[in-house]
Amino acid sequence: MNSVKKYRVPVSKKFRLKDWDPNDTCGIKNKADARSKLKLVRKEIANLQYTLFAEQKQALLIVLQAMDTGGKDGVIRHTMSGVNPQGVEVYNFKKPSEEELSHDYLWRVHNKVPHKGMIGIFNRSHYEDVLIVRIRNLVPKRVWEERFDEINTFEQILNHNGTRVIKFYLNIDKKQQRERLQARVDNPEKHWKFNVADLDERKIWPKYMHAYEDVMDKCSTAIAPWFCIPANEKWSRDLIIATIIRDTLKDMRPKIPAPEADYTGLVIK
Repeated sequence: MNSVKKYRVPVSKKFRLKDWDPNDTCGIKNKADARSKLKLVRKEIANLQYTLFAEQKQALLIVLQAMDTGGKDGVIRHTMSGVNPQGVEVYNFKKPSEEELSHDYLWRVHNKVPHKGMIGIFNRSHYEDVLIVRIRNLVPKRVWEERFDEINTFEQILNHNGTRVIKFYLNIDKKQQRERLQARVDNPEKHWKFNVADLDERKIWPKYMHAYEDVMDKCSTAIAPWFCIPANEKWSRDLIIATIIRDTLKDMRPKIPAPEADYTGLVIK
């Protein structure tokens, strides 16, 4: 397996999706090889998450964004398998409620930021407020353009207060999306996953690609990087993301807290 560092979106270089191959597999041989390696990486993540939970001083926020059928649910399922459920929180940001709309757009997001000791996963996120609102003209251009700087400031605040932020864009091409949508239509057991509205979104694919380019161009920072993950192959996608999560947790260096007293020789009766 090659280095996963190449999937980190650089801060100073203009980002263009055409330069990122959605079919890249990071040198992984095949699905069997990927699944074998993934088991080992997941075990490391579980051990690091145990320490993070015990330490209660830091948190990790994982942001997942993708076009429809990009694989966000699959990533969560395959990378977090084996992790203690009480140490992980997953939130799916859908259409804002009336209460949420009565506050600033980051209010509902800040409420879901993981507590110290936790791993939080956003299945869609605050980036919808510079994506869907832009594509569907829900707010003026002047408003969503200002949000790039506001989001960077928000993530900087999280970082300064002990929450590490890493963000993944699951990069599939339009052909792959068509195949996955068709598979949902062809299989009655997957009809619940199919939404006719996805076809409307598909018609404006170029607009979404341009919007995502701006997101990663303006909001991949040194403290809250974006990673553009090739996601046409699910098995390599999962291993690449799991490896980045593991490496991030290692870099956070969580430690088991020192005991309050020396319990050596204590016999429980």
